Amino acid sequence: MTTTPFPADFLWGAATSAYQIEGSLDVDGRGRSIWDSFAEQPGAIEGGGDARIACDSYRRWQEDIEILADLGLRAYRFSLAWSRIMPDGRGRPNERGLDHYERIVDALREKGIEPIVTLNHWDMPEALMAHRGWAGRESVGAFAEYAAAASARLGDRVDRWITQNEPWIIQLLGYQLGLHAPGIRDLHAAVAAGHHVLLGHGAAVDAMRSTTKGRIGAALNLLPCVPASDSPEDAAAAHGSDGYVNRWFLDPLLAGGYPDDMQEHWERALGGSLDDIIREGDEAAIGERSDFLALNFYTHRVMAAAETGPDRPFPWQVVGSTGEVDRTDEGTEIVPNALRDLLLRLHRDYPGVPLMITENGAIYGDSPTHDGRVHDVRRTRYLRAHVAAMAEALAAGVPLVGYTHWSLLDNFEWALGYRPRFGLVYVDFRSGERIVKDSALHYAQIVRSGGLPASDLGPVTAEAPLVDSLGAFG
Repeated sequence: MTTTPFPADFLWGAATSAYQIEGSLDVDGRGRSIWDSFAEQPGAIEGGGDARIACDSYRRWQEDIEILADLGLRAYRFSLAWSRIMPDGRGRPNERGLDHYERIVDALREKGIEPIVTLNHWDMPEALMAHRGWAGRESVGAFAEYAAAASARLGDRVDRWITQNEPWIIQLLGYQLGLHAPGIRDLHAAVAAGHHVLLGHGAAVDAMRSTTKGRIGAALNLLPCVPASDSPEDAAAAHGSDGYVNRWFLDPLLAGGYPDDMQEHWERALGGSLDDIIREGDEAAIGERSDFLALNFYTHRVMAAAETGPDRPFPWQVVGSTGEVDRTDEGTEIVPNALRDLLLRLHRDYPGVPLMITENGAIYGDSPTHDGRVHDVRRTRYLRAHVAAMAEALAAGVPLVGYTHWSLLDNFEWALGYRPRFGLVYVDFRSGERIVKDSALHYAQIVRSGGLPASDLGPVTAEAPLVDSLGAFG
């Protein structure tokens, strides 16, 4: 018996991305990606690290699948390395790259684990920077070619595809602030990049339909935006921020086009029309092509009104919560109720669209103790609190079909390097050793039970009871 209404076919799983775990950057015909070049720039990666080894999962993938199977997980969200399959950006696919991922898909199927395959988890081939990367419209056709090649090989065995991962992060960190690859700082290029990522989703879906019966969607990192006070100004700031991070991507995918209020904000920020970016027919080429919505959830944004300026194109700013708020080791506010409310809002605003949480997790720096184990109590609390939030949403009728925790493994965390640890599994980056953390053991218990065990009745929050050394609550 459990306290939660998760359906029997709910997809419990974990997630990774190719660049963050694979290593072996010069193996089997892989081409350079934009992250290879970015990591070579002095100061671009905290600690000066790179992904040449990472978790060494290109060679150790079978070990990682065994961990998934041992935990009883039913789904594995992972990404194909775009530059392994299209090393030159366009042209003939690299069969050795496709062979590798075919072996992974087949091995997962043999274990009864559903592969959820992401096509673009940020590692665009470097060759496409000759056309300005995502800021150039040529990226759309290149992405469609890659998607067609992946689907032609794997489409008969993959039931769920994710075309793009987090368009807003690509736009913001890659092309607006330059904190991620390719390191561009240009507001106009950023808007173009975000639009072309969505166009790429539509083009990819069209290219894949003839070779897969799998469901296809995109993964958005959604951040509920709440006002810092009861003032009308802060309420307007929160609504504007919601347009910037959420509705600008949700509405073209699921509601027929870009929201008018955010188009006006962008036109003011850019000092002109968006017609050179969003052409006639583009919104029709994006919409009505999503079989489900994948969402990545970590926290919310607390917003206050602010004056625009050289470094603030919009009249709002993130201010954070006041008072005592539980946080991760990275300072991220832990707000599981915001996940529940987000799921309810998506169900209300985009009725009938199946939802899947494809990332949710926290940075905690726990390491092995004297007994060789990782007693990551706080991650277990975090996991339980978010499972409880999902249960409340399901009870309210939200069509939530799955949850893949971020991440299966501690990994290369992009510009933050190897310091942040998101994994259910501890990775010793010197030896490659994997150690299953207590949080993973408790997650396995949740999966076996189909929800939070009934013995744990009572409020489930980020401050829930402590976990014992076996990962079981008393």
